[in-house]
Amino acid sequence: MTRELQISALLGLGVLLAACIALGYQRDFNMATQWLAQSGLLWALVWQQTWQRRELNRFSPDASLYHDLGLANRLTLLRGWLIAATGGFLFIPFDTSWIGWIPAALYSVAAILDRVDGFVARRTSRTSLLGGELDTVFDALGLFVAPVLAVTYGKVHWSYLFVSVAYYCFVWGLHWRRTHQLPVYPLAPSKLRRTLAGFQMGYVAVVLWPPFDAQITLVAGFGFMVPLLIGFIVDWLVVSGRIDAQSPQVSSMFARISSFSELIVQPALRLITAVSLALIVQNSASLLNIPLLVAGMFILLGAAGRIAALAVLMLLAWRLPEGASSFVTHVALFSTIGVLLLGCGRFSLWQWDDEWVNRQDGA
Repeated sequence: MTRELQISALLGLGVLLAACIALGYQRDFNMATQWLAQSGLLWALVWQQTWQRRELNRFSPDASLYHDLGLANRLTLLRGWLIAATGGFLFIPFDTSWIGWIPAALYSVAAILDRVDGFVARRTSRTSLLGGELDTVFDALGLFVAPVLAVTYGKVHWSYLFVSVAYYCFVWGLHWRRTHQLPVYPLAPSKLRRTLAGFQMGYVAVVLWPPFDAQITLVAGFGFMVPLLIGFIVDWLVVSGRIDAQSPQVSSMFARISSFSELIVQPALRLITAVSLALIVQNSASLLNIPLLVAGMFILLGAAGRIAALAVLMLLAWRLPEGASSFVTHVALFSTIGVLLLGCGRFSLWQWDDEWVNRQDGA
């Protein structure tokens, strides 16, 4: 396994060098050299994080080491390389040619692999402590690199960078408590926590694509950011002992909140989304009116509502119908994001997409 990691380091660096030469011939070598320096440093960080955790390449702490990385961990390492290559475009002015599409493509593939590597690990019975840790580390790195890039492109408001630093502040806080002999309480597994983190990657991957309008992606960022930051605050209150997640009273409170959301909040979000979409298209002759109304109907009925919500967000970001009220557009954006993040709730016809989002593929 040690030799495999060493080969991967050289292979990753070699591909970066080849890409640098290609970029140099296509545009200019000053830009290409800057890209190589930045992506090379990030690739070194990715590889170092993997190398220092190589002893975790086992199923459990008392199990024996696997003899190689395994396909799943190789995919995770590839995801780290893609994030490093995306980071190479930091502080380089946006290129209006086809080169401007490269960072979006790189990070989009990395976001897809975030789902694929876990699927492969479970299907091949090669889950490992290494894979679990690298998954978290690379998620955090990606949600630092890509949002900074999106901010420089004008696609995301600078405040979204709170998402980028939240994980590192959380980890630092845990370290601080341990070094000061303060208790750190465990976090219970949470489907919502994993869903919120996953959709952040999806959001940033989408906004990096050139066709999507900044006036929509900027506003949408707040809808994705605020729930995640609230989640970090609640998790911190739990790990620091300010909320006793094991107590019956707290468990009952969270259960009541969940029931209220499913029974009232999520169906209300579906209704608000459908009404606001109807108001957006009523004074427009856009060709997008029909798909927007169809998607709104699917959301209202709770039939694959999350897929329909994703379609609505992408359609609005691609081409907002002329004459749409800013207030109504913002209401539509936030309610649609709510459906995407939380699901359709009760009184839904078909929620297979909820099941797909919440399950661990390959389990």
